[in-house]
Amino acid sequence: MKILVTGGAGFIGSHVVDKLLAKGNEVAVVDNLYTGKLDNINPRAKFYKMDILSGAVSDVFDDFRPQIVIHSAAQIDIAQSLKDPFFDAAININGTIRILEACRQSGVQKIIYSSSAAVYGDPKYLPVDEQHPAHPLSYYGISKYAPEHYIRVCGKRYGILYTILRYANVYGVRQDPKGEGGVISIFLNKMMNGEQPTIFGDGAQTRDFVYIEDVARANIAAVTSGNNKTINISTNRPTSVATLFELMKRRMKSGLVPVYGDEREGDIKHSCLDNKKAKKYLNWEPRYELSEGLAEIIDYYYTDFCVRTSEIAI
Repeated sequence: MKILVTGGAGFIGSHVVDKLLAKGNEVAVVDNLYTGKLDNINPRAKFYKMDILSGAVSDVFDDFRPQIVIHSAAQIDIAQSLKDPFFDAAININGTIRILEACRQSGVQKIIYSSSAAVYGDPKYLPVDEQHPAHPLSYYGISKYAPEHYIRVCGKRYGILYTILRYANVYGVRQDPKGEGGVISIFLNKMMNGEQPTIFGDGAQTRDFVYIEDVARANIAAVTSGNNKTINISTNRPTSVATLFELMKRRMKSGLVPVYGDEREGDIKHSCLDNKKAKKYLNWEPRYELSEGLAEIIDYYYTDFCVRTSEIAI
């Protein structure tokens, strides 16, 4: 199958590309490398260095003729969305419209969209299911939610199938610390350098951390299932930030203690997503416990870091 992945040089997109290729698909990547990294792109994928806002995107579709599009390209920094809402909306909303138009014009069969738990805002109940009201608290949340409506209307008008995946806090190798699950990358970077990480508030705030390998599998499943569904991708398990730090500290055998800062304005206290629909419509459920995912990324980065620092010392 011919599958195009936007944002395929980024954190989530690059892992999806790897799994698609491993399944024998023909894959193309569209990425402007603004935040994505060339090193993340699988050499077996066809690469188009392209901004999704460019009118030339349609030429990419005409050249590659994808059957499926996995739309992962996005502006992911919540703070950046508040600082520059025009840029945030341009990438996340206008960029999606550009991709949808290219899908429509080139006869794409299905689009899989990377949405976010940020669309829900402050939960009215836990775990949050897909019927929960959407009341985003940030411009980022709004700019991830609005494209869902465009996708549904486009699907209905032009017969393009879709699956909307609302991710919990994704973490793993290749992650940008500015993303929603970035607390893990931030903690890891600080602790590897012997610096105390900051926990904002009392550390009792909870998040639903889902490992990148599981998220990539959900995208693969959505290629052939979950048609015209909006589906949470999560562990359905809340973990406090204080507990997260302790798990990382134990794995790294670190003696560091965190610094506690003021609670950040606008932060959600608790977040946990129900994943029953993912099990029903995608035949998907997470395989990684948080401790297992943390072990993989800590061993990946920390072991290499220790080797490099010891070589410098010598």
